[in-house]
Order: sequence, then structure tokens, then C-alpha cells
Amino acid sequence: MDRILIRGGNRLSGRIAISGAKNAALTLMPCALLTDEPLTLRNLPRLADVDSFGHLLNQLGVSTMVEGAHPTDFGRVMTMRAARLTSTVAPYDIVRKMRASILVLGPLLGRMGEATVSLPGGCAIGNRPIDLHLKALDSMGAEIEIAAGYVKATAPGGRLKGGRVSFPVVSVGATENAVMAAVTAQGTTVIENAAREPEIVDLCNLLTAMGAVIDGVGTETLTIEGRDRLHGATYQVMPDRIEAGSYACAAAITHGALELFGARANDMRATLAALSEAGITVEERPRSVYIEASNGIAPLTLSTAPYPGFATDMQAQFMAMLTRANGASVLTETIFENRYMHVPELARMGADIQVRGHAAVVRGVDRLVGAPVMATDLRASMSLILAGLAADGETQVNRVYHLDRGYERLEEKLQGVGADIERVGDG
Repeated sequence: MDRILIRGGNRLSGRIAISGAKNAALTLMPCALLTDEPLTLRNLPRLADVDSFGHLLNQLGVSTMVEGAHPTDFGRVMTMRAARLTSTVAPYDIVRKMRASILVLGPLLGRMGEATVSLPGGCAIGNRPIDLHLKALDSMGAEIEIAAGYVKATAPGGRLKGGRVSFPVVSVGATENAVMAAVTAQGTTVIENAAREPEIVDLCNLLTAMGAVIDGVGTETLTIEGRDRLHGATYQVMPDRIEAGSYACAAAITHGALELFGARANDMRATLAALSEAGITVEERPRSVYIEASNGIAPLTLSTAPYPGFATDMQAQFMAMLTRANGASVLTETIFENRYMHVPELARMGADIQVRGHAAVVRGVDRLVGAPVMATDLRASMSLILAGLAADGETQVNRVYHLDRGYERLEEKLQGVGADIERVGDG
């Protein structure tokens, strides 16, 4: 099994190209199920999760063709065509690897009138039930049963009906499934308390390009007029705001300076505001965001929240950065109850962190020390990379398959800005 070795202490400086967004790509790919015409996605990141989702679509009868990067993009180009779906079953052996697989439920049900999807897997960061997904589909007339680890949903008469979906709490995944189901439902669907993440906006923009009619994009209330059919489209995946935020933390923790080329400041306001509050220089440029840290890191008090609040996917990276702050910081995790599994690993490197319920108190230390550590989930693994970049000596990060799910060409990008980092295998 591969591991990553980092010899810390180098100041990072230069430009990093930000890849297409993992969380957007995994939301846009299932839209191929909604039409029998080709759907082409540009700027698709080279990630294990993207490959896994492609395999899942193949299992359902979708043809996929991957090309190299478009001249104006950094990632790949994938053309998908679901001319004739051969299955409406998303099996356990694929779904267990990736929670985003649940996102085929809405479009399969919308187009085929039935779907059978294994209960999902993914990172072990806490309880993430799919009851809100099912509630949304139920509001559109779906009949649902759960048996033997699978969700089986059917639309009486073969087609969903427009309805009113009111989420008791904000859910990104449930909003995505509801939107994809509603665009081909009969009549009008209103989704209240919808998630407002940029990835939701990206999804709505793609569906609009495919012929969907969606009002209220970017707000908490979406009104969707169902269409009998959608057509194909070519669409560019948005840049990855979490990757950009992660590399911004890398600049900060190494007292470096990085231009994050392709990053969109409007998508990551909460992250940039927190960096500024920590004393980090943030400069918005026409096609990039510039980050420079030369005066140390000030402590912060942060709480995760649904967009436009501070993203839970940035909590672990900020925690790593704040281990080098000049004082004590407090981070509160409100989204997932088990998202502090990186704390013991950071402690192995000399971090001073105390977890008190949902809050973590991070006291800045003079130095971190390299050590063997183990990644427990995607964002936790990035926090260990960040700590390793600033630590004295060598850090060995194990279980890096987590990283491969969400960070494209990580070692190459960091090497390009001065990091002493390499991937090694057991052999």
C-alpha cells in the first residue's frame, strides 16, 4: 500500500493550478442518466471517486469516453451517453466505496420510474442517514422500501409527480437528489430549505443547459418545472473550493506564498475570511487567489455551518494550520459528530489539541515533529499532509488512498512549489 513521505520545513512559494471540484463532478455525472443524448463534462479531475462513479454508470448501461484535458482546462474531458439504460440497480460492491453513489437514485427514478440502490459507504466521519433523500422522493409520489441493505424506489405509473419538499435541516446530498428527480417529474416541484452550496448551483446550471427549468438557483427555495425530456450538453466543472482552501492552509502553515490559479473567491468567502482573520494576506485576482503568510498565524474561533458558513470540509485543514498559531483557537464541528479522528494523529506530531464534545481547543506550539501517522478520512488525510509540511524531520502518511479520492496529483503540485514530498510503495 502506498504512503507519502514528507520532509518538512520548506517554505512553499509559486503557483498551484486548482482542479475541477470533486464534489461538483460527482453531482454532475449522474445527470447523464436523465437523457439519451451525450453529456460532456470538461475539467473533470483525475480522482479515484470519479473513476468509481464512472464504473457505476457503466454498470447501469452508460457508455463513457475519456479524453485528455481541453486546452483551457486542467482536468480530463468525459463524454457519457445513456442511450439505453440496461439496469436500474446500483450494487453494493461499487456503492460501498463511495457515498456519492446514492446520487443515482433521483435521476434513475426520474427517468426509469424505478431504482434500486445499495445503502452507501464513504468516509467514516459520522452518521449520515439518507432519510432526507427518501423524504424528498416520497414528496414526489415515490413508493420506497428498504430491505437487505438496499433502497428500492418506484414511481407509480412510471413517473414522479411534482410536489413540495421541505427539508427540516439543510442537506446537500438530499437537495441534489431532489433536484435531479424533479426536473423530469410531472408538474411543479418546490424545494424549501434547499442547500445553497456552489456545487448545487453548478448542478442547477448544468441541468438548465440540458433544458430544465429551475427558478431560485443559489437561494434556499428552488422551484422546478418538470420537463418530459432533457437533452445533452457540454459543461465545465467548477474549480474545487476545498482543494483551493487546503493549499491556502499549506501556504499559511509554511509561512509561504501561493497563487491558487483557477480558484474562485466567490465560492470560498468563509474560508478566505477566516484566513484574513488569522492574519494571512488574501488577494483576489481575475483568475486566481493569492495567499501569503509572513507575519505568523493568529488564533481563531470557528464553527462549521452549511454554506455560506465555514465548510466542515475545511475544519481538519484549519486545525492543522492552527497548531502553529500564536495562541489558543477553538473549532466547533456542527455538521458531523465524528470528524475529529485526525486529532490523535496530529498529537503524535506534537500538536496540543483537546476535544470537548463538539469543540476542539487547539493551542499553538513552537514546533511540530515528523512521525508515522495514519489517514482516517479524506480531509483528515490532508490535515496530516499540512502538518508534515511544517514539521521538523520526516512524516510518513499511511492509508493515502483517502487522499486519492479527493486531491488530484497532490505530490506533483506540492513538489512544484518547493515541498519535499514523495509517494512510495511497499516494494
